[in-house]
Amino acid sequence: MLHVLRLFSETEPVWSTADIIEALETSRSTGYRYLKILHEAGLLTAVRNGYYSLGPRIIEMDLQIRLTDPLLLAAEGVLEDLVDKIGHSALLCTAFRDSVLCVGECRAPQGPENRFLRGQRRPLFQGAVSKVILAYLPHHRLRAIYPRQRKEIENAELGSDWSEFRAKLGKIKKDGYALTAGEFNPGVYSVAAPILTDQKASLGSVGVAWDENKRRGVDVEHAVLAVKQAASTISGRLLEKNLTGAPEGDGPAESAEAG
Repeated sequence: MLHVLRLFSETEPVWSTADIIEALETSRSTGYRYLKILHEAGLLTAVRNGYYSLGPRIIEMDLQIRLTDPLLLAAEGVLEDLVDKIGHSALLCTAFRDSVLCVGECRAPQGPENRFLRGQRRPLFQGAVSKVILAYLPHHRLRAIYPRQRKEIENAELGSDWSEFRAKLGKIKKDGYALTAGEFNPGVYSVAAPILTDQKASLGSVGVAWDENKRRGVDVEHAVLAVKQAASTISGRLLEKNLTGAPEGDGPAESAEAG
């Protein structure tokens, strides 16, 4: 039933009952039952007869997340300070399934136009905010990820075999940050540092991005230091509240196997 919600997207925000049933490859009676339950729960709303869009309960849940999510609470004011300090757009991200999800952002006046927005996902192997999370995942998760996504890893220039993959991630881990250039948009650079649990595994990342064509002569070393300090601040706040234990069965490796 929850697969119904996955059908809705920016390009297809409204679905007909018939198209939903066809996409689910289920019977009409089952499809109608799913729609009735989701509509009554407020997860879907009828925009006209037989057509649905995502419902108001999702908006309500988003507000609840914004007010109560430990990662967002720990990052309060940090992204804004980061933008004030170095003048680049700042992001707060976390791992979700086999990808990375943006959960918070603060855009600088001259930040990249085609930026990473709250609620958007990007691959686990591209971009600084993703690679720095990947580097700090537990060894057993990396072992599970590698054979399934070996081709994607190689395409991202993270190694053509397990040893090279581990070596490249090891360098990121040793440096304590990741720096990438033009992986999503030409001329856009990004730096990210990990938000860590008490076991030094990644819960998420903080990153900044700037367009070289608009911001020439950027002090990369200064950006790296500022981003690492921001990530350390968030990690410390989470640790103070005892909220940094790694969640069981919630990482990219396990989720990808389930899905």
